[in-house]
Amino acid sequence: MQKSVLVTGATGGVGRPTVLALAERGYTVYAAARSGAADLESRSGVRVIALDVTDPESIELAAARITAETGALHAVVNNAGIIIQGPQELLPVADLRRQFEVNVYGPALVTAAMLPLLRSGEGRVINVSAPTARVPIPFMGPIGASKAALESLSDALRGELAHFGIPVSVVVPGGMTTAIFDKAEKAATAALAEAPAERVRLYTPALEAMAKAASSMTLSPVDDCVKTIVAAVDAKRPKRHYTAGRDARLFGIVGHLPHRTRDRLVARTMGLGKVGTR
Repeated sequence: MQKSVLVTGATGGVGRPTVLALAERGYTVYAAARSGAADLESRSGVRVIALDVTDPESIELAAARITAETGALHAVVNNAGIIIQGPQELLPVADLRRQFEVNVYGPALVTAAMLPLLRSGEGRVINVSAPTARVPIPFMGPIGASKAALESLSDALRGELAHFGIPVSVVVPGGMTTAIFDKAEKAATAALAEAPAERVRLYTPALEAMAKAASSMTLSPVDDCVKTIVAAVDAKRPKRHYTAGRDARLFGIVGHLPHRTRDRLVARTMGLGKVGTR
C-alpha cells in the first residue's frame, strides 16, 4: 500500500517541487493549497486538496477527506509560510497577525487535525523553519519570531508525541530563489507607502543600506531544501533538526556566538554598521 503525505503550501517555490519529488518516489501526495494548484491534478500520485492553514474549518474538511480516502498519513510537511518584513514601528497590525496565523497557528492547527491519521500511519511531522529563528535580523523580526515560535512548538510537540512513536523534525533552509522574497518586498513597500512619511524617513538610510547589502548576496536553488525534506520523509529514524544549504549552516554557527559579537557581525553583514539618521 502506498504511503500518503500531506504537503501544505503546495504551489510555492519549495512546495511544488517537494510534491513532485515525493510523488516520483511512490508516495501518494496530498498537495494542499488555497488555490492555483490545478496544474498538479494531472500528475501521477498527486491529489490536490483545498486547505487554508488559517481556517480551522478548511483544515477539518481536508482531514475528513484524507481519512475517507486513505485513513492514514506517513507524514505531514508544514511548508506553507509567508514573510513579513520592515521596521516594527511601522508594521500594519493585520500583517503582523497574519505572519503568526500562517507560520505558527497554521502548522499547529494542521498538525493537531492530522494526528489521528499520523497515529494510524505511524507517521511523522516535518516543520519548515528559517535561519532567522535563531539569528535575529533587523527588519526581519516578524518572520524570525514566527519561526522561533514554530521551532519551540516543534520541540515541545516532539516530547508530547514520543510515546506514540511520532517523530517531529525541523528543516531549516537558507535563502532560496523563490517568489516568496519578491512578495515580501512588495508587501513591505506597500506598507511603507501607507506609513507616516516622517517616520519612514527615519528608517530610510538603514533600509537602503540593507537593500544594497542584500542585492550582493547569492541565493541558492530550492533543490537542497527539497532533497532535505524528502530525506526527512524517507528516513527510518528522522533527525530532530535538518539544515539545508551552506548559508543556513553558517547561520547555525553565528547563532552560537556571544550576543554582542553576533549582533556586530549581523549589522556589518547587512550594511548597518555605520548607518546614521537623516
